[in-house]
Formats: sequence, structure tokens, C-alpha cells
Amino acid sequence: MSNLQLIGKKLGMTREFYSSGLSIPVTVLKMEKARVIALINKEIRGYSAIQIGFGNIKNSKLTKQMKGFFAKKNTEPRKTLKEIRIDNLAEYKEGNEFGIEIFENVKFVDVKSKTIGKGFAGPMKRHNFRGLRASHGVSISHRSHGSTGQRQDPGKVFKNKKMAGHMGDKYRTVQNLELIKTDPDNQLLYIKGSIPGSKNSEVTVTKSIKNISKLTINQKLEAAIKAKSIADKKKK
Repeated sequence: MSNLQLIGKKLGMTREFYSSGLSIPVTVLKMEKARVIALINKEIRGYSAIQIGFGNIKNSKLTKQMKGFFAKKNTEPRKTLKEIRIDNLAEYKEGNEFGIEIFENVKFVDVKSKTIGKGFAGPMKRHNFRGLRASHGVSISHRSHGSTGQRQDPGKVFKNKKMAGHMGDKYRTVQNLELIKTDPDNQLLYIKGSIPGSKNSEVTVTKSIKNISKLTINQKLEAAIKAKSIADKKKK
């Protein structure tokens, strides 16, 4: 089964209000329309896939090879190219475009983006260490991580030891985020809660790969209204 994805940017956060008075924090994403650049055949490559392009780029910023590639495909240059494995290539043609309509009946999505870079961080900020004591002989090293290694045997610090170092600026995927609503006219997605990254950072959105059985906000509100009406009937 194919799992189509779109690339967009994070615009920021706002709130979505419901008639019951409930307010939900949402992240607003501006999505790019994807264009099918090439079809990849199983006989040639060993798997079936489509190559899709996102975003616009000036011709002057392309290499000679990429200029020739897009000219051969008879399409506008695209900033980002991605491959998506597809079961049935017959559904797609070169030049086809798709946008947020692929999320029309989708309730939950997976979001991938780069976290905010924090630079060089200490162990308390980076790994939530408690630090050393605030008094009783501890001097200067209150926020340090303490001992890191052993004695002569093995005489080294093991790999992956939690220590101070570079924090953030890594790709992270958050799964099963609820898609609150879509705005097809402006190509906007409203996703419940926060997602990694700063404003205007690049975000990849895919239909959730897990089978989620949890209720959406609308389903919970409907269930609450139904339960209330049953309780009111019993009182009468």
C-alpha cells in the first residue's frame, strides 16, 4: 500500500474552538502541492515507486545535469525530490499533481521535522540530570554530571554515555497526531498539539502508518452529548 506524503512549512500555533466551549491547541502547516516527476519501474529498479517534486527553485540555482533532467521531463524545476514506493503505478502519470486532498478522510498523521537547535547544552538541560548538591562542600560544579568513567579497567568512558554536548537540530517523527481540519483553498492543515521545529521549518506529513483505534475530538464530543441526553431522559 502506498503512503503518500507532502512537504510544507510550519506557520505557527493557534486554537480551535468548539461549540461546547472546548478549545484545542493546533499547529498550522502550509503544504506544498506535489508533482509526479518520474515513474520508477519494478523491472528496471527492482521496486515500483514514483518520484515527486516539491517547492520552486530558480533555474540559475540548478546544476547543468538537473537542468537537463527537468528539461527531459518537460516540467518546472523542483527544489526537493523524493521517492515513494507504490503498489500500482497505473494510477499515476508524469505531471500529475496532488495536494492536501490526500488527507480528506484521514484522522491521524505522522509528522517529521527538525527540532530547534539548542547548541552546546549541559547534562541538566540535555538529559534532565539532577546535578550535584547545592551546598555541603560542592564548589563551582553544581550543574556538572559527576563521574563518567571507571578505574584502570576498562579505563575508558563507554560510548553513548549521557554527557554535555550538542542538543537539538535533529530530525524527529511524531506519530498519531490528530488532524483537526483542513483548508483546501489555502492548502492548510490544522494538527492537534505541537510539532518539532521552529516557525517556517520544513515539515513532512504522512498518513499514520499505525492502525489507530482511539477516538477523535469530534467523536468524544458526540459521545459526551449522547451520554448527557441519556442521563437527562433517565431523570425525567
